Amino acid sequence: MAFVKSGWLLRQSTILKRWKKNWFDLWSDGHLIYYDDQTRQSVEDKIHMPVDCINIRMGHECRDIQPPDGKPKDCMLQIVCRDGKTISLCAESTDDCLAWKFTLQDSRTNTQAYGYGPYGGAYPPGTQVVYAANGQAYAVPYQYPYAGLYGQQPGNQVIIRERYRDNDSDLALGMLAGAATGMALGSLFWVF
Repeated sequence: MAFVKSGWLLRQSTILKRWKKNWFDLWSDGHLIYYDDQTRQSVEDKIHMPVDCINIRMGHECRDIQPPDGKPKDCMLQIVCRDGKTISLCAESTDDCLAWKFTLQDSRTNTQAYGYGPYGGAYPPGTQVVYAANGQAYAVPYQYPYAGLYGQQPGNQVIIRERYRDNDSDLALGMLAGAATGMALGSLFWVF
């Protein structure tokens, strides 16, 4: 994998709302990772753009936020995530902000799927990449081999699936609670 874009951006902290300078790396697989500094020693957070991001705002679209001192509103970016968090960023210039927005938007919609696992670094042709809610990629055989009348159209798909939850424990607890309730009511009726 390679970097698509890297550089410094100011990021507003979530609790104290202070502006902090972070180093950002956008990888070709769509992961946006930001660090304390350019050495990449301490990861602050990461976002998988095709899975986590639902909207990217720029400039005056950024709501309820004021840019840092000396910066115009046109340098502002906001990444709105599926889980409800919003990451507020400020670029050095309007042109840099626009470049980041286009690059992030492109990574959100046109990401090539790369992964690591039993396939030695990349998924083989004819597989479909499925992302779980935690961002983990899984390769599954492509289910629709028919290309259609005009051939297969190029495009990327991201399918989000929730993790399968085991309901057997809920069933057992429900049965146990029902049995206990039945025994309590049964003993109550023997009194009358």
